[in-house]
Amino acid sequence: MTAEYDLLIIGGGINGTGIARDAAGRGLKVLLVERDDLASATSSRSTKLIHGGLRYLEYYEFLLVRKALTEREILLKAAPHIIHPMKFILPHEKHLRPKWLIRLGLFLYDHLGMRKTLGRSRQIAINATESGNPLKDHFTDGFTYYDCTVDDARLVVLTALDARDQGAEILTRTTFLTAQNKGDHWQAQLSGGRQVTARVMINAAGPWVSDIIDDGLSLPAHNRLRLIKGSHIIVPKLFDGEAAYILQNGDGRIIFAIPYEDDFTLIGTTDVAFDGDPAQVTISTAEIDYLCQHINQYFKPTLPHGQPLSASDVVSHYAGVRPLYDDATQEASAVTRDYVLALREDAGAPLLSVFGGKITTYRHLAEKALERLAEFFPTMADPWTGQARLPGGDIDDWDQFLLEQKASYPELEPALCARYARLYGRRMEQMLTTRRDDTKLIGPGLYDYEVEFLIRTEWARTAEDILWRRTKLGLTWSDTDVAQLEKWLTEHR
Repeated sequence: MTAEYDLLIIGGGINGTGIARDAAGRGLKVLLVERDDLASATSSRSTKLIHGGLRYLEYYEFLLVRKALTEREILLKAAPHIIHPMKFILPHEKHLRPKWLIRLGLFLYDHLGMRKTLGRSRQIAINATESGNPLKDHFTDGFTYYDCTVDDARLVVLTALDARDQGAEILTRTTFLTAQNKGDHWQAQLSGGRQVTARVMINAAGPWVSDIIDDGLSLPAHNRLRLIKGSHIIVPKLFDGEAAYILQNGDGRIIFAIPYEDDFTLIGTTDVAFDGDPAQVTISTAEIDYLCQHINQYFKPTLPHGQPLSASDVVSHYAGVRPLYDDATQEASAVTRDYVLALREDAGAPLLSVFGGKITTYRHLAEKALERLAEFFPTMADPWTGQARLPGGDIDDWDQFLLEQKASYPELEPALCARYARLYGRRMEQMLTTRRDDTKLIGPGLYDYEVEFLIRTEWARTAEDILWRRTKLGLTWSDTDVAQLEKWLTEHR
């Protein structure tokens, strides 16, 4: 029997899951299919920021920045366990942007969007603060402002969880193969011999959005996609404190250096045109050298070996392909990060394709996508996600919540309790009720009840799913530890 849906969504990244969540909450029958794991491509390979995009002001992207700044406050309230405020230090490099221009940009940044929770920007004598200690001595002036960090992969998973809670069906490891337009609906073939129908199809396949149109639907292209590779490196912690650094470069780009997972610094990103297979994207030696050289322009050697940062210091790295809408801009770093929603009805049943976008504006994108489809679903309910919490995010005071959890579970090591609180929020209580007397430690910091919880509730299947997208334990695990987890998964399938 062929299952029938209102929406068939292709792609389990941030945009696909965001649309699924919003649509299911409005009463639509939704099916989302993802050929791999949730957030297995671009959506887990970002700079881990919820931000307005300060540098976009130089390209006069005022509407995008305002939209993103407004969303920043909404998302911070929706998921305070995985989204946290962070102060950013901007050392002033005299020969690049003048102080007045930076002050103007930060003034606009403070006032373009809704700012209720985060502090305002200000100019500082950076060499008179602790923030200046790791910097080279010639940096005397600077600025501070605030944005937020996010666990990007977990944001996708929580959004998918909420979509499922609202009634959506989420199928991972399920490939969209082809679809035929039957006039008033789409008939689609999925892997495993499954066939479904949908009144509307949404193509949110990220870097593969054009492939879906060309190969899966055999339709002529109607918008152009520009693929830009962004790469990051993770190195041992370069500086103390909880603030991040935003560093200007002579090529017009900026690089972030962000405190990451307690003991590391995350550095990125690059902007390189990409024309290969997005599934095979990797960082290049040139990109690693570029990021290291940029850090060395600003920071004194701070690692124990006393030498400038180099490729040998890189603990981990990742690269992702950003599927940006091609606005014919020559420079990769200047291509718009805003999204385009392309609706076509020329073959009968509607197809909505998502081009571009950024993780910060995914909720807004979902609202606009359903606004475009409102005529096809006249009984659809009103927008609702602007005031809604994501699973586990019913937390009004993060610091107080963390204290309460440590008091409630004194048997847990404080660092383990804090990790659970950050990843699961109030859902950690649901996980911990499943602990047994014979619970087993599978690898450093990972017990069997957590793995079982991730498999049962969060679509996790492989060691990579668990160690890199559901958690970041992969940063500190050895090959032997990983093999032990893989053995456990094989034995318990």
